[in-house]
Amino acid sequence: MSARACTWALALALAGCATPNADPRDPIESVNRAVFAFNDKADEIVLRPAARLYRNVTPQGLREAVRNFFNNIDDLFIGANNLLQGKGEAAVNDWLRFAFNSTLGFFGVIDWASDMGLEKHNEDFGQTLGHWGVGDGMYLVLPLLGPSTLRDTAALPVDWAGDPVYDHTPVAERNALTVARTVGRRADLLGASRTLEEAALDRYVFLRESHLQRRRSLIYDGRPPRERPPVD
Repeated sequence: MSARACTWALALALAGCATPNADPRDPIESVNRAVFAFNDKADEIVLRPAARLYRNVTPQGLREAVRNFFNNIDDLFIGANNLLQGKGEAAVNDWLRFAFNSTLGFFGVIDWASDMGLEKHNEDFGQTLGHWGVGDGMYLVLPLLGPSTLRDTAALPVDWAGDPVYDHTPVAERNALTVARTVGRRADLLGASRTLEEAALDRYVFLRESHLQRRRSLIYDGRPPRERPPVD
């Protein structure tokens, strides 16, 4: 069974373990906290040291080129999600970004599109489902993948199918690209993780709240409606 299939199966299993909890958004908090602790330990032992090594030995210009390359690949599927959300102008913007950066930017390593005024967007299939009214569902922490919701977890197979990196062959090159992207993005978050460790009394709750708020903001393009207080 592939790693993606294992993640999907475990997420479905967790969804069946719901128990009453003080926060209705997180009915399996005890399970989520256990997965969070596992992810934290994996990050401490493997990912964080790799990210620090990458940051320390790789020149900033090269790190930026790697970041731009993967961001350029993302623009293809981002455009597809904008189109599915009925935002045609944004979709054209995304695909123009990909066209310009893939040619003038040497396969995306230079982000000419941003200098040309083409805005970088952030969309995925979970946001597309949210745009059309599909609720978050319960909060989930996925092994190695981190914070999610039932809706966003259900959307993962579509996100993976639309990611050229996951479909790249041969497998050795695909794995190398996946590792490079993962380590690079973790390196970009080293400063944020240090701030979190210093500021948060309960990192689990802080990450849960910040993740849910960020996803809500993304779904509504930064203009979420005011949430109604629960009715007793």
